Amino acid sequence: MDSIPIQANDFPMLSKMANTIRFLCADMVESANSGHPGAPMGLADIATVLSHHIHINPKNPNWLNRDRLVFSGGHASALVYSLLYLWGFDVSLEDLKNFRKIDSKTPGHPEFGHTEGVEITTGPLGQGFGNAVGFAMAAKHAQNILCKELIDHKVYCFCGDGDLEEGISYEAASMAGHHCLNNLIVVYDSNEITIEGDVAAAMSEDISLRFEAQGWEVLKCDGHHFDSINSSFLKAKNASKPILIIAKTIIGKNAIGLEGSHKTHGSPLSKGVIADSKKALGFDEEKSFVVPDDVALRFANVKERGELYEKLWIEKLEKSSFKDKIYKMQHPDFKDIVYPNFLESDLLATRVSNGKILNAISKTLDGFLGGSADLAPSNNTFLEGEFDFPKGKNLHFGIREHSMGAITNGLANYGLFLPFCATFFVFSDYMSASIRVAAIMKARVFYIFTHDSIGVGEDGATHQPIEQLTHFRAMPNLYVFRPADANENIACWQVALKLNAPCMFVLSRQDLPVLSLVLPEKVNKGAYILKENQMAKITLLATGSEVSLALKSAAVLESEGIDTRVVSVPCYDLLLEQDDEYIKSLFKDSKVLAIEASRGLEWYRFADEVVGMDSFGSSGKGDELFNRYGFDTQNIIVRVKTLLEAR
Repeated sequence: MDSIPIQANDFPMLSKMANTIRFLCADMVESANSGHPGAPMGLADIATVLSHHIHINPKNPNWLNRDRLVFSGGHASALVYSLLYLWGFDVSLEDLKNFRKIDSKTPGHPEFGHTEGVEITTGPLGQGFGNAVGFAMAAKHAQNILCKELIDHKVYCFCGDGDLEEGISYEAASMAGHHCLNNLIVVYDSNEITIEGDVAAAMSEDISLRFEAQGWEVLKCDGHHFDSINSSFLKAKNASKPILIIAKTIIGKNAIGLEGSHKTHGSPLSKGVIADSKKALGFDEEKSFVVPDDVALRFANVKERGELYEKLWIEKLEKSSFKDKIYKMQHPDFKDIVYPNFLESDLLATRVSNGKILNAISKTLDGFLGGSADLAPSNNTFLEGEFDFPKGKNLHFGIREHSMGAITNGLANYGLFLPFCATFFVFSDYMSASIRVAAIMKARVFYIFTHDSIGVGEDGATHQPIEQLTHFRAMPNLYVFRPADANENIACWQVALKLNAPCMFVLSRQDLPVLSLVLPEKVNKGAYILKENQMAKITLLATGSEVSLALKSAAVLESEGIDTRVVSVPCYDLLLEQDDEYIKSLFKDSKVLAIEASRGLEWYRFADEVVGMDSFGSSGKGDELFNRYGFDTQNIIVRVKTLLEAR
């Protein structure tokens, strides 16, 4: 793709454009009396040059072959919104004036789906770096299943010292270098300043050597010299490796008296500093939020070029054989999935049945892809008959759970794919930040977490999840499924595929009896009566492997004359969405005992008592551990009788 050439006689105009950005950002922060002016002012020159290279169409923000731009440092949000306004997205000058105000389009950190043109919610430092790698991986795979003529865009990412200090960036950079993602261009805003002062207080490594060792090509530029910046972008766009541009910048550039100070990072500059700075650069110090006409006209070129590039792309698409394939990937038909058949009374771990289900989905949906953090044989996530990335759907994330979560968010937001990622449930802790961001965005990511309880066995307390179910059920916009058996697992997937939100599957290592077929309509309500007894004095509520225990316990209780109902709750989060009438129909007037091999504090919302975990697990055989911690028929009978006697 061509770029607008930059000549020496353009420098005065480029300076005016960059200073316009600086003062828009400073005015936004001053008006809000909150925010981060330093990084936006330091990056303004680079952003101005990028405007001559980036290919986007503000009239169609979802154009598939657009360049992606990720701000890993969400604290540069004032710069993001200024650019979106200047480039012609649905962000107005009034929106800039409402920066950080409630219900505005310009919140403190950019949010995907909230502000047009924002590609992904970054937030915690380092996440955006991983997201950018995910976008680049998505584009590489799209090239292989479509063609390079249709997918030839770049992924740009701005990051800072804080992003590179976070370990997630090291993991993601390793993946990018391993796969030679030459469509990825990361601009490192090397201003050597963090909140506490000079970055040297906490970091002294050679960033160039670090990235070169990971298979990147490293370029360096003066972040305030237009020719230097432009030359770096031109080289980066023709690279054979992922590119890191180390741009030496000054935080708070052109803020008189505060230029280069860490004080510009997270505080307004003050009206006096802004006025003096504007006056020194030929701007009217009495006015705020000013965009000169010639500056506005120059930035409008981004929109005009974008419309042209998309029009040319559409012409290529119409002549290609991939138009229908792209449509189907963007609008998948889940009705065509042929799920496996599981026979009642068979013994099958839900991680095993889930593997068969993943393969059934993959055979139908071209955009369904994913992998594990080096645990595919245990997670059962290998897609049979498929190649490895980048040609195929099987992703090998390596032992990089942190970046796996962020990369998968990028894959989900790319616009073609439904990605999944997997590891042992206890290691979901490593991914919590990226899962939370996915939930904020309502990104369609599927998390496959196996080895779901003390049933892990001999690996002991470090590998036995206890509090994780409670943690993730507390997270808004995230649906956590813990199926009782293979058939309920199918129904959970049928429901999850239609939800516009991230979904988590928490699956057993140990074999479980296959129960009867379950209609997705039942799972859609989060819970349903698995064994009814209209005269029930006690309802046993359970999830996952404990549902079979509840059924066995119910049989014993009824043999002793205690009428018992069993309710399976494959998705606590969906149950919370039901009305009081439905919830009352599950339990009626009976006492409720919840059974789950986890912390289980959330069950007190519905249950009178909970048989859960009050400690971490132990090393030993899974069945022995279930007995030790009270997940056996004998203890359930005792707890039920005690509960009923308390009436």
